[in-house]
Amino acid sequence: MKRFLPVFTLLVLLFVGISCNKDENNFPDEIEIQNFIWKGLNAYYFWQQDVENLADNRFSSQTELNTFLEDYSEPQDLFYNTLLNNYPTTDKYSWIVDDYVALELQLQQGISGTTGAEFGLVPETGSLTDVYGYIKYVIPGSDAASKNIQRGDIFHAVNGTELTRDNYRQLLFSSTISSYTLNLADYNGGNPTDNGQSVSLTKTEIQENPIFITSTFDVMGKKIGYLMYNGFTSVFDNELNDAFATLKNEGITDLVLDLRYNPGGSVRTATYLSSMVTGQFTGELFTQEKWNDKWQNYFEQNNPSRLNNNFVDQIVGGSAINSLNLSDVVILTTGGSASASELVINGLNPYINVTTIGTKTEGKYVASITLYDSDNYGRDGANPNHTWAMQPIVLEEQNKLGENDQDGFDPTIEFPEDRNNLGVLGEVTEPLLERAIVFITTGSKMSPTNTTIGFDTVELTNSKKHTLVGSNMYVDKELFVID
Repeated sequence: MKRFLPVFTLLVLLFVGISCNKDENNFPDEIEIQNFIWKGLNAYYFWQQDVENLADNRFSSQTELNTFLEDYSEPQDLFYNTLLNNYPTTDKYSWIVDDYVALELQLQQGISGTTGAEFGLVPETGSLTDVYGYIKYVIPGSDAASKNIQRGDIFHAVNGTELTRDNYRQLLFSSTISSYTLNLADYNGGNPTDNGQSVSLTKTEIQENPIFITSTFDVMGKKIGYLMYNGFTSVFDNELNDAFATLKNEGITDLVLDLRYNPGGSVRTATYLSSMVTGQFTGELFTQEKWNDKWQNYFEQNNPSRLNNNFVDQIVGGSAINSLNLSDVVILTTGGSASASELVINGLNPYINVTTIGTKTEGKYVASITLYDSDNYGRDGANPNHTWAMQPIVLEEQNKLGENDQDGFDPTIEFPEDRNNLGVLGEVTEPLLERAIVFITTGSKMSPTNTTIGFDTVELTNSKKHTLVGSNMYVDKELFVID
C-alpha cells in the first residue's frame, strides 16, 4: 500500500538491514530518549555512513545498543558529542530540543520569543575581546517597535556591562533572560563610545511576517520592483504570492530581491519564490536532493522523481502562482543570507541572470527534517513521556547542474553595508538598494567613488542565529513511503 506523509513530521523505517529497528522496544525507560536519538539518526542522518557509532552493524542486538546508550545520561551529550559528524565543523546545523512545541511554532508559524530588535554583533576595531551591536531592523508589533530604537542604532553594553566575546551569549541570548537594557553608543569608527542613552526591551511571543517591504520605483524608464523578504516561512506563502501579484500588476520590468537578513527556512517556499520570479520554467528541475547512502539508493531505484524539486505554477491549496517571467534578477546578500536564500540563488543560476550585490552568503547547502519519538518518527503518536525532538541534517541541495557552494556565494558586486550609514530600508537612498538601482539602470558593476564603507570587521553573529531555528533549511513536501 502506498501512502504519503509530510517530510518534516516524517516517516517509516524502510531499511530492514538496520540491526536495531524501531520495533524493538526492549530498552529501559531511562534511556528512551537516547534510544530515539540513535535510531532516528541511524535511519535519516545525512552523514550516517561516515559516523562509526551510527553504522548499521555497530550493534548486534538491542541489548548491546542499550549498554552503549546507558553511558550517556544527557541526551545532548550523545547527540552532539558522539553521533554528529565532526560537530561543529562538518555538521554545525543539526540540533535537538526538549520542547518540540516551541520548535514547531517558530519553524512552521514564524512565532518566537523576541524583543523585535534584530541585530548583529561585531568585534570592535582592533580589539580581540570587545564587541558591539547594531540594529538591523525592528519587527512591527514587537516590544522594540514601541520603544525609541531603530535601524542603525549602536549599543556597546547590556545592563551596564560592556559586551565581549565571552559574555554576549549570557547577556543577550540566555534562555533565562526575558528582558534587558541596551546601552547605546556613537559609532566612532568602529570603537563605539557611550552616549548616555539606553533602551529597555522585553521578549514577547510574536509572529514575524517575513514580507517586510514591497514597493516599486520609476527610475530612468525602468519600473523597478523591490521586495525585502526576511524568512522562508511557509504559513505566509499566500501573502508572498500576493506581494508578487502587486509587483506584477504594477508592470515591473526589473526586480530587486532583498535577502540580506534572510536566514532561510522552507525549501518548498524557496521553490515557490523562484517560480514567482520566473514562470517560464514550470515543470523543469529547480533543485535536486542528495540523501544518505541508504535513502539515496532507495529513491534512485524506486522513485527517482522524489529527489527532484521542480518549478511550479501553483502553491498548496491550488492558487495560481503570480509569476513575473523575468530573465534577470538582482539579489541583495550578506553573511546573514543562508540556506533557502542561497537555494534561490543557486537554483536560479542555470536559468536566468542572477546578479548578487552585497557580501558573501553563509554557505549552508544542507536541509533538515523534524524527527519525533514515535513509531514512524512523525508528530502523530509522539511519545507522551517527553517532548524531545531532533532536527538533523538529512540531505544536500544541488541545482540543475549538480552544483552548490559550500563556502557561500561571493557577490557579483561586492558592496558591504555601511554600519555608520545603514540608511532607511525601502528608500532609494538606502545604500544597497541604491547600488542595485545603479546597476539596473546603467549596467555598472563599479562601486560609486563617493561611497564610504563603514565595514571594519566581519560580523561575529546575529540575533537570528540564536533562535531555535537559526539558519535552518527544512523540507516540507510529501514523501513517498511503502509499508
